[in-house]
Amino acid sequence: MPPPPWLAPAVTRLRTANPYVVDAALAALVLFAASLQWLFPDEGDDRLTWQGWLLAAATALPLVWRRRAPFVTACAVSVATPAMAWYHAPPPDVVYAGLVVLYTVAADRRVWQRRAMLTGWILGVVLTMHHKEEPLPFEYAFHLLSVVGAYGVGMLARVQRAYTAALVDRARRLERERAADTARATAQERARIARDMHDILAHAVSLMVVQAEAGPVVVRSDPARAEAAFDAIAGTGRDAMAQLRRILGVLKEEPGDGEARRLPQPGVAALPGLVRQVTDSTGLRVELRADGEPRPLSPDTEVAAYRIVQEALTNTVKHAYASSATVTLDWAEDELTLSVTDDGRGPSGPDGGHGLIGIRERASACGGSARAGRGPEGGFRVLVRLPADDRQAARG
Repeated sequence: MPPPPWLAPAVTRLRTANPYVVDAALAALVLFAASLQWLFPDEGDDRLTWQGWLLAAATALPLVWRRRAPFVTACAVSVATPAMAWYHAPPPDVVYAGLVVLYTVAADRRVWQRRAMLTGWILGVVLTMHHKEEPLPFEYAFHLLSVVGAYGVGMLARVQRAYTAALVDRARRLERERAADTARATAQERARIARDMHDILAHAVSLMVVQAEAGPVVVRSDPARAEAAFDAIAGTGRDAMAQLRRILGVLKEEPGDGEARRLPQPGVAALPGLVRQVTDSTGLRVELRADGEPRPLSPDTEVAAYRIVQEALTNTVKHAYASSATVTLDWAEDELTLSVTDDGRGPSGPDGGHGLIGIRERASACGGSARAGRGPEGGFRVLVRLPADDRQAARG
């Protein structure tokens, strides 16, 4: 339980003070309390001697080493207090030092030390009171409750300290987990942006290379076609720049153009435009087919479907030496099966290079799968399955 607001500054200063200074002050306070009988001798009829005061001092002075040697200090006080009681000049009215060491041992020592000290003090109180002349019943109860109460307060302090340490440790672990989650999210976002930039640049550059190679061939024989090729290069470059600006806007937004930076990413609905662009820019005949009733997709899956088709067509243009390609969207109740098939020869390597690796990563990131290889009628086919249901779209 935290201290009251008015007491909090004093508690904070006490906790941050030099522990030896605090313990010395505590020992002086206990000695003062034990010396009250000598300071006000008329208040009682107990016999007062200087030997009795020395025994009282012997119960208080070890408290200076309370934190440096807790158990040794407790043993010293446990010996001096019964000696003062047996000497009986005067007997201790309240075992002030005993209460302090019982609290200290209960709050900071091992189990066997705590139990041994509590048992010893209870037995010591009983034997001392039995030795006292005509002890009153309430005196037994007072001293026993004082001993048990001090021990109980120490145990409560121990539990609170452990609870506070557990909370601090939990807070640190949560902070580390949040930092790890942030790092993972950052890495995933960077990977996504890298994939998008790769797909955009690879697709645009491939189309521009095809048109640039065709332009010089027809520049003399067919100037209009050459002009169209150069227009296609310019249009493809402008489209690539627009998409790159949109992606880079995620990394850095300038004041005043945040809305422009947040333009929606292309999805399944943009595939007809992509197919027309590839057909018009490269001469590759691309056909788009759709079977079944379209289902809702999450935003990430929408973008992944578009980028997968874009990358597959880019690979076809760059590597397949194909004359035609077919993009098929097969809608089922809980998934979209997407395939891009061409009549070319496909990539020479078994893994298809970075493009096919990116396709697999995109499909996996959305909870789907991707395969690539020879098509059923020759050529090369990329086959991707992506999840499609209302609940996932709602979560997205």
